[in-house]
Amino acid sequence: MSSGSFAQRLAVKGALPRLTTGIADTINIGFVAPLTGPVQSWGLPGLNGCQIWADRIGRKGGLQLGGRRHNIRILPYDCRYDPKLAREGVRKLVQEHDVKLILSLGGDTLSAVMDYLTDRKILTATLLPSDLSPDTPYLIAPSELHPIYNVTGVDWLSRTRPEIRRVALCSQTDALGLPSLATYRAAFDAAGIEVVKEIRYDPDAADAGAIVAAMLADHPDMLCWCTSYTPMVHALTEAAHAAGFTGQLLSCTLDAYPRLVARTSRAFMEGFVFQFPDFDDPALAEKAFFFNRPKDFYDEYQRRFPDSWSAVSWEYAAILDIWHTAAERAGSVTSISVLAAMKQSGAVMHAFGPAAWWGAEIFGIDNALVGDWPVVRLTDGKARIVEFGSIPDWLAEHGPRLKAQMIELGQMWDQRQARAGSKTALARRSL
Repeated sequence: MSSGSFAQRLAVKGALPRLTTGIADTINIGFVAPLTGPVQSWGLPGLNGCQIWADRIGRKGGLQLGGRRHNIRILPYDCRYDPKLAREGVRKLVQEHDVKLILSLGGDTLSAVMDYLTDRKILTATLLPSDLSPDTPYLIAPSELHPIYNVTGVDWLSRTRPEIRRVALCSQTDALGLPSLATYRAAFDAAGIEVVKEIRYDPDAADAGAIVAAMLADHPDMLCWCTSYTPMVHALTEAAHAAGFTGQLLSCTLDAYPRLVARTSRAFMEGFVFQFPDFDDPALAEKAFFFNRPKDFYDEYQRRFPDSWSAVSWEYAAILDIWHTAAERAGSVTSISVLAAMKQSGAVMHAFGPAAWWGAEIFGIDNALVGDWPVVRLTDGKARIVEFGSIPDWLAEHGPRLKAQMIELGQMWDQRQARAGSKTALARRSL
């Protein structure tokens, strides 16, 4: 928003939110994400961050609406990235707890419940803007522009390491992996880097050693893991180390990277490029956005939830920050009012600076925030931001490349809706 949010002005301290005497009704927020299983590093750390956020709001008296303050309660449900469990969780949260916002990882689990949430006008946030469509007006992606921000890492490498001319990449065949593959394809094409090998694998049955061996057969200068899940990123990286690869490594995320450094070597991991910084990064120290003091948030997180920081530790909390500001501005927590308040000022301050609502070209609706995004490089065993790349600038020049790759892999909104077979607005228009 145009000014710092209420949450940004608070200290980052405390435990879970507590009910406070004199506060009006509690406002429930649902959190449906994988808290266990192979995708838990993109769910559980985010819940941890939300607990820190909610505690600070509670300590200051809660959410203020029309002169009254309301406690905020986060209600988690572990969907384990299973669509059936996601359906059970969403129905429980909506019917039994009257949640006013649902936070989700998105992807295959969200598609299973989106019609239900849309019919009930439940404001829902996803970390995957590829979930968006014109038929989901109450679905927003205000925190993370996955996977489009990955173009910034490729662009930075093409300018700083022009000797890299050949890349091999791999991606799982699901709602997280395929949009990521399309984005990396477009980014490499724009950078003039040849894709010499592309492997798509089943996330439930993949042999990292065999995948890496096949990728190395064409002697690439760079290996790219796209948006593989954390256990697979680790397995692929260790396989590359065991195979003696000495070139560039690139991935969307690199959660728990100290473990990889310990299992391989600091020299092998040097220069690994990915997209998610630690919040004690010096490049964030002077930034006047998101919590205002990101290092304090990071330190508090490490104290309360040691050894669990991941790409999403701050992302769901960032969504809550934007929602909180919009709700207080609207004086309401109804979906229509909050969404209107989010959009009325045009530009919004997201985690890494000013961002604008965008998405119609690819997702059919302007419900995603787009702005700058950090490029992160491992330097002497520590993640460090090397640049804030402009996603809007890249899209202005190369947007048609991205759209072409999304079409080829069937990831445009209308293609996904057609496969879903639901009676969407697209289907109704064709009747």
